[in-house]
Amino acid sequence: MQLDLTHRHGRFIDVARGETTLFRYVYQPDVAPVECPKPFFHPVRTLQGHAVTAYRPHDHRWHHGLAMTLTDVSGANYWGGGTYVAGQGYVRLDNVGRQAHTDWLLVEASGDWAALVEELDWISASGETQLKEERSIRVVSINPGEGYWALEFRTAIANVTDRNLAIGSPTTKGRPNAGYGGLFWRGPRSFRGGQVIGSDGRDGEEANMGARGPWLAFVGKHDEVDAESTVIFVDGPNNPRHPTKWFVRSEPYACVSFAFMFDEEYPLAPGETLALAYRIAFADGGLNREAIEGIAAREQAGLRSE
Repeated sequence: MQLDLTHRHGRFIDVARGETTLFRYVYQPDVAPVECPKPFFHPVRTLQGHAVTAYRPHDHRWHHGLAMTLTDVSGANYWGGGTYVAGQGYVRLDNVGRQAHTDWLLVEASGDWAALVEELDWISASGETQLKEERSIRVVSINPGEGYWALEFRTAIANVTDRNLAIGSPTTKGRPNAGYGGLFWRGPRSFRGGQVIGSDGRDGEEANMGARGPWLAFVGKHDEVDAESTVIFVDGPNNPRHPTKWFVRSEPYACVSFAFMFDEEYPLAPGETLALAYRIAFADGGLNREAIEGIAAREQAGLRSE
């Protein structure tokens, strides 16, 4: 079954397999500036059509499905909402920037393969372009036999200012276990209380929060239907600070991020580029550790070979 691509120019791209839209990628969102307008994936669905992302939940309106974010770039907020300030908590500052789509370099689908390559500018609240990004999005695996498909996300983010930038998180600013940022996934409301499965035998949110590992999985249940889904996050072996640290929550909501800056700022010098590569597998059913490990190993091998 081949993949079909639908492009609504100036708004979004859908990639579908048969009757199921695997994902919608909104590259020019219409949201309030406080939410940090940024491209995002939503909805994302499994092969059986179960949605595994949430968009603008009432508790955090700036959580937009699956999106690349940075909570602190030398004071600039590319996350949305408030900024953590030591001794004050979260404060609404005039520092929320945006990610602006500038061009498509590739938009293509053929057979069971689809690829998007995009250029973006990261623009601060003051109007300064701090970062330029080339982002590659590919459907790399469709495996009906094992009930999953995988998305590859690669990014090259360059510092285009004339000064050093530091990429941090609320934890680097003093809040424990709040090292979120990077590529961030917000799960459906029904995934609350879901199962977190980590590498090295670690189970549960507490065991995996801030822990390093080459992969992390989240198993959640769906409302309305008798079904579960498993989302498997795989860190690229050539990424800086691999294996990444994870930010993960099962309560009060489901979320995961590849938090390379969890508790240590990442310096980015003028002209320097941060290159990251990830794969995320979306599987039907509540997979056990053995099945998850097999998929994670296969997808990590794919990242290693490219």
